[in-house]
Amino acid sequence: MSFTDFSLFARGGPMMWVLLILGFLCLVLFVERVFYLHRGQIRAAEFLGGIKNILAKRRIVEALTVCEETPGPVAAVVKAALLHAEEGAERLRFEVQEAAVIELPALERRLGSIAAIAQVAPLVGLLGTVLGMATTFHAFELDYATASALSEGMWQALLCAVGGLLLAIPANLAQHFLAGRVRAIVRDIEWAGNEIMRYLLTDYQKGAAPGGGGVGALAGAAINGAASRDLAPPSPPVNAAATAAGSAAQEEGREGAAS
Repeated sequence: MSFTDFSLFARGGPMMWVLLILGFLCLVLFVERVFYLHRGQIRAAEFLGGIKNILAKRRIVEALTVCEETPGPVAAVVKAALLHAEEGAERLRFEVQEAAVIELPALERRLGSIAAIAQVAPLVGLLGTVLGMATTFHAFELDYATASALSEGMWQALLCAVGGLLLAIPANLAQHFLAGRVRAIVRDIEWAGNEIMRYLLTDYQKGAAPGGGGVGALAGAAINGAASRDLAPPSPPVNAAATAAGSAAQEEGREGAAS
């Protein structure tokens, strides 16, 4: 007799239908979580490198647009940091942590349901086993009990136990797999949050050209040059007046000598 035969499932009793519903629900939740986490997990290093290149050109609006178009919690945390880039370190840290706290429940959603199915499935199988044994003992009490009647209870007990284990094992593996994906995304969130805060508080505040060669430095040099020219002592006009007076006196002297 093959285990793919539907008659085996039917001989497992009513608890087999409960296990079938739980298994279908676990499969749906697992597939939904796999697609959600795959969509939300990006290459954080490459994404943040692109954001830094845009910010180096002082295009913060373009950087915000990129964050909005990029799915996933990493982009949401970086966007929260950019929206408060001009504020102090404490305010920036608070906003980044707040954005991360908002994203975490979405990542862990439905993982508890899969874990619950993995824990409940063996209990449902055990309940089916107990019911099968009860059916067997009830058949023993009957005077006309046959081997076929006794075997029905034994089949129900064994099949429910097997069904519960067959559901619990993959459900546990699925829950651990998804939990590992969530932990990886959480590490990316923490790294991206710390990295964007460090950049905004250090490199971004220094301007596009570190070392004093930026626009601000050139403007400061121009102002200092103008101030130096203003403070320089002007050429006194007294020398020109004295020269003119001396020339007039010499002319008068020559006229007096002639007369």
